[in-house]
Parts: sequence; C-alpha cells; structure tokens
Amino acid sequence: MARIFCIANQKGGVGKTTTAVNLAAGLAAQSQRVLLIDLDPQGNATMGSGIDKRQLARSVYQVLLGTAVARAVISRSAAGGYDLLPANRELAGAEVDLVDLDDRERRLKQALAAVEADYDFVLIDCPPSLSLLTINGLCCAHGVVIPMQCEYFALEGLTDLVNTIKRVHANLNPGLKIIGLLRVMFDPRMTLQQQVSAQLESHFGDKVFRTIIPRNIRLAEAPSHGVPGVAYDPAAKGAQAYLAFGAEMVERMKTL
Repeated sequence: MARIFCIANQKGGVGKTTTAVNLAAGLAAQSQRVLLIDLDPQGNATMGSGIDKRQLARSVYQVLLGTAVARAVISRSAAGGYDLLPANRELAGAEVDLVDLDDRERRLKQALAAVEADYDFVLIDCPPSLSLLTINGLCCAHGVVIPMQCEYFALEGLTDLVNTIKRVHANLNPGLKIIGLLRVMFDPRMTLQQQVSAQLESHFGDKVFRTIIPRNIRLAEAPSHGVPGVAYDPAAKGAQAYLAFGAEMVERMKTL
C-alpha cells in the first residue's frame, strides 16, 4: 500500500513545490514508485516536472469532479522518473464546484483508491491556504511533511498549521499525523536561522528531519527548464540534500 503524504504549509513561499518535486525525484532515485499530485491551481509542480499545464486536456480538476478517472489523467515526468497528476488554472474553480457535491472533503481519497496500489509513495503538493483542496489532501494522507524556513514568522505559521492538522485528525482523518519538519532555504551564516533551527529541534525532537536543505541557486533555476533540481544539476548542494532527504524518508518509513 502506498504511503500518502501532503507537503503542506499555510505560509506561501516556503519551498513547498520545490520540496514536493525534488522529494518525488529523490524517492524515484531510491527505486521507489512515486506519484506526485499537484493540488495547487498555480500548477507549478506540473511545470517543474516538465509537463506544460497550458497543453493539458484533463487535470486533477476533472478527477475531483468525477468526470475523469485518475489513471487516465496521470502523466509521466521523464526528467524526474515519477508519475504526475497535473494541475492548471481550472483547479481554481474547484472550490466553488465541490461545495454542492457529496463527501466533498474526500473526493481525492475516493479517486486515489483505484491507483494507490501502483505506488510506494504518493506526494500531494498542497496550495498555501486552508482551502477545500488542502482539506482533500489532508483527508487522504497518512501524514504531513512541513517544509519551513528558520525564521520568526515561519514559527507563527507553524502553530496555525499544527492546529489545522489537529482539527482534521479529530474530525475527518484519525490516521493523520505530522511526519516531520524539513528545514529549507537554510543559510548557516545567519545567527537567527541557527537559533530557530535549534528551537525546532528542542521542541519537536525527532519530528525534525536530519536533512537540511540549503539555499541554492541551482534549485531555483531548475523549474524554468522543466526539470527537478536533483536532475538539473545532481552535483549541486541543494540536489544532494534532496537526494539525502529521499533516502531519509525511505528509512523513516521503516519505523512508522
């Protein structure tokens, strides 16, 4: 059975999509069968996987509405070595369209039931808000991976996200838990980042992943080429960090 994880943070610009795309590629490099689901109407994970969102005939939007089955919409990211359930701007209308549908919070869970046995990992790139799309992701996930910068405002946003996860756990998905916190865009030269990093380790203990993703220009360049960072420049520090993170995730699964 696939392990289903949301990559989530209610704060924008914290590297969610970069983490989702590169973790998918990093896990694929560990010979894992991976499906990445783009649940963000911006479609950045789709473009970063080398698939043009403007050319899509169907997307995760149709899957959520039940007018297409997931297997028929899934594409292959040749550069990343994983499968992708893509998204485009149509998905922005899902919030309104889902409101009147039965079991609206579990539409994604129902759609995934037919394909999850084909994969070892399913990763869901959630939008940076507590929307019905994010709730759909959290309702079908076993756990949440939280990418975050080591800054003061990020700590405030983390509190809100943890409370959201607790509410979903209590009301909609009793199996949901936090898998771990991933420190991203880390610059060891900044004292504040070192202090916040130490606070996270002190407060969350082994919920903080050992791997730290450094601030890296090659990771930032990769999406414009439609290639995950780990494939764009495998020797770059950021790529090496995400490959290490993929290996750490595989190891962590053995203890869950």
